[in-house]
Amino acid sequence: MQLAILFALLSLIFAGINDVVFKRYAGKERSRGLYVLGIGVVWTALQAVIFAVQGVSLRLDQNTILFGLTAGLFLTIANILLIESLTHTDVSFGSTIYRLNTVGVVIFSYLFLSEPFGILKSWGVLAGIIGVLLLYQKRSGPQVRTAFPAFFVVAVVASLSRASYGVTAKAAIILDADPSTMLLLISSCWIVGGACYAVVRERRFRLTKKKI
Repeated sequence: MQLAILFALLSLIFAGINDVVFKRYAGKERSRGLYVLGIGVVWTALQAVIFAVQGVSLRLDQNTILFGLTAGLFLTIANILLIESLTHTDVSFGSTIYRLNTVGVVIFSYLFLSEPFGILKSWGVLAGIIGVLLLYQKRSGPQVRTAFPAFFVVAVVASLSRASYGVTAKAAIILDADPSTMLLLISSCWIVGGACYAVVRERRFRLTKKKI
C-alpha cells in the first residue's frame, strides 16, 4: 500500500512537470496534433526498448487489445484537450482542473467497478470541486467573458476523459489484461490520434525543429 502511494505521488510530480512543458508548447501557435504524435513516437520507442531489455513478448488477447485501445483513445483525447485548454488558461489553473480527474475516478470506479465510496472520499471530492470553483471565481476581465469559459469546459472534459482512462486501465488489470502490451497500444493511439487531429481538425501536417 505504501509503495502504491509512493508511485502515485511520483506520478503527480512528473505530471506537474509534464503540464508545464505542455503550457510552454501551447504558448505559441503550433500544431497540437503533431505534438501529441511526437510524444507517442517517443513513448512507443521507449516502450519497445523496455520490451527488448526485459525480453517480454506481446500478449494480444481480446481484453488486452480492447482495453488497451479504449484506454489509449481516452488518454489521447484527454491530453489533446488539455493542451488546447492551456492555450487560454494558466497552467496552474488548467492543470488543477485536469488533475481533479481523481474526482471522476472516484465516481466512475464506484459506478463501474463497485469500489467503496466512503465519507473520506466524499470529503475529498467536495474539497476538489470547491477548489476549482474558488480558482474560477478569481478570473476577471474580457477574456473570462469570451474565450476563458469555453476553455474551462475543455479542461473539465479533458479531466473526465483522463478519469475514464484510469478506470478503463483498472478494469483491464482486474480482467487480467497485459499491462505492458496495453502501454504499447496506448502510446500507439497517441501517434494515430495526433495525426488525425493534425489532419482533420487543424488541417496542417508540418514538422519543424521546434516541434521535434
